[in-house]
Formats: sequence, structure tokens, C-alpha cells
Amino acid sequence: MDVLQAQADVRRIYRGGFSGPLVSAIIWAVAAAVFFWVSPAAGMAVLFFGGMLIFPLAALVLKFMGGPVALPKGHPSAALAMQSAFTVPLGLLVAIVLGKYEPLLFFPASLIIVGAHYLVFISLYGMRLFAVLAGVLVALGAITLFLLPNLGAVSGWIGAGIFLVFAVLLFRARDIARKPPARRRIAIRSLGG
Repeated sequence: MDVLQAQADVRRIYRGGFSGPLVSAIIWAVAAAVFFWVSPAAGMAVLFFGGMLIFPLAALVLKFMGGPVALPKGHPSAALAMQSAFTVPLGLLVAIVLGKYEPLLFFPASLIIVGAHYLVFISLYGMRLFAVLAGVLVALGAITLFLLPNLGAVSGWIGAGIFLVFAVLLFRARDIARKPPARRRIAIRSLGG
């Protein structure tokens, strides 16, 4: 199986990848609410443990839509998808430590960690829209940490909004995801002629 076919499979089976950001939007909104109305530590726990449920809940959304919900056993992209998923909870441990010292650093650091995780999705899905999502999340987190620390108080809510917007964009892109990629031939010319 070549890379283009593997990407087409991922786009088709996961419907352009919209369900992960959709579930993320809900979890981030709940975590932000708990952070403010219960305690920062509880909000951090909601994002950490809720984040572990994103993939299973996203698969449940796909199941309700009908059709396959997972790559076939032995698919070459399955390992990459799983490895990518493990980067988030490991990275969030760093965000939690930062949040223990200054709670307003937790969500901005989390935005950077989750945004970096989406960089792998560019190759996994073969969709540039994931580069935009990654860039927006990382930029928001970095701007908040380095330039506008007062945004730390609402960055969890802003993150939820960003995920919701991209869930809609990715859902709309699912029709494109159903079409097989056009094969491109690259001509290689020798320097001498």
C-alpha cells in the first residue's frame, strides 16, 4: 500500500477527522467550566482524563453515523495514529506541573501540546487543514504564554471554540475526503540533458 492510499483510507474511515475536534470542543468546554466554577485542579483533571476519552468518544460519533470506525487490522497508518495519541497525555503532565505553580499557564501550555500533536495528522490524513488547526492552537498558546498572559483566564474557552470551528470545517471537508487522491507523476530530469 502506498502513502496516498493509506491517507485516503484514513480520511474515508474517520470522515475527514471531524469527530476528534468535535469531542475535544466539548471536553475543553467542560474542563474550562470546572476550572472556573469548581477548582483549577479539578479542571486540569477533567482535561487530562477527558482527553483520554477523546478517541473512544470520537469513534462512538462515527459509529452513530454508520460505516467503519477504525482502520483495518494491520493497516500501516494504525501505529502512527496510536503513537500520535499517546503524545497528548504525556505532554499534559508538563502542563499540569505548570498549572500547579500558576493555574493560568495550564490551558495555554495544553494548547501548544495538543496543537503539536495535530502536526502528525497532516501526514496521517494528507490534509493541510490539520496544519492550520495545529498552527492556530500553537500560536494561541504561545501568544498567551509570552505576550498576553491575561488570556490565560479564558484560553480554555477559546480552545473549545477553535475545536468547534475546526470540527465544522473538517466535517464539511469530508466530501473531499471521500474522493480518491489524484495520482501525480513527478518527472525527474538529468542535469545533463
